[in-house]
Amino acid sequence: MSNPLIHAFFVGRAVADLLYEQLEHTLTDALSELGKFDAEQRERWRQFTEETIARAKAAEAAATQGRTTTTTVSVGSSSQDMQAMIDELRAEIAQVRSELQRYRSQSV
Repeated sequence: MSNPLIHAFFVGRAVADLLYEQLEHTLTDALSELGKFDAEQRERWRQFTEETIARAKAAEAAATQGRTTTTTVSVGSSSQDMQAMIDELRAEIAQVRSELQRYRSQSV
């Protein structure tokens, strides 16, 4: 004959063991999915960043395609060099204004 109290103890212990295993399995799956989701989001963010930088570089290259002149001023340059640089900057500003007006007239 078996004691019902001992039987109930072992049944309860088996139920607790099974619940613990199920909880462990569920928690492991959830953490695995969370890790996978995190990795996918990081990859998407990296791709988004690379695409953004590539588009910015392309737009910058397209905007500066016609500009090939650069002006440098040395520390000891004379006032005539400074005036020449100012004149060049004014000419570039005038060119940019005319391009902007042309662009605005095309978009209307």
